[in-house]
Amino acid sequence: MTDDGLTSQDLVPVPGGTWAGLLFDNPNIGLPTALTWSFRFPFAEVHREHDSSDIFLDVDWLPLPAASWRIMTGQTVKTLGEPAESSVYFFEHHQYDLIDLEILEQRDRDIYVRATLTGDLDGLGIDPITADAWLRFNGIRVSVSDVSTAEAALARLAAFTDIGGLDSPPVAIRSAFLFRPMGS
Repeated sequence: MTDDGLTSQDLVPVPGGTWAGLLFDNPNIGLPTALTWSFRFPFAEVHREHDSSDIFLDVDWLPLPAASWRIMTGQTVKTLGEPAESSVYFFEHHQYDLIDLEILEQRDRDIYVRATLTGDLDGLGIDPITADAWLRFNGIRVSVSDVSTAEAALARLAAFTDIGGLDSPPVAIRSAFLFRPMGS
């Protein structure tokens, strides 16, 4: 990291934020199949004397009780890590301890989200840090150990959330299947 730290004045929101779902398991470590959500809030690139860095506030692996990706308004979570992770990327990831996230509005596949991270674990120097933005839905990725076909992936996903409005066949990414909204 550079000698020039990040300041709250550097946090200039820009369009292009995203949200997505992940149905995942890891039987090798005893992690059962679960549906989690991720949210990415972008900020303008910061330039320093000898370098520059993109800046993102990321919330990953966040469990939500939503029954459908199409009805997210009103979802709120305030949690300490595990399984969720939160960080701010500035030359490298800087982890935060507490996530406070609220989905305030939804229009089709876009949601308006506010997230506040507190507990600056890696010394970024901004605590708390808040972002609010319209985020675009990128789909739901299914990466489950006992699933090898798109049909099986869709069936497993249907056990966790409403699959209506998602394209099939999905985009295949390595051993995972990405189901995106129809027409995207």
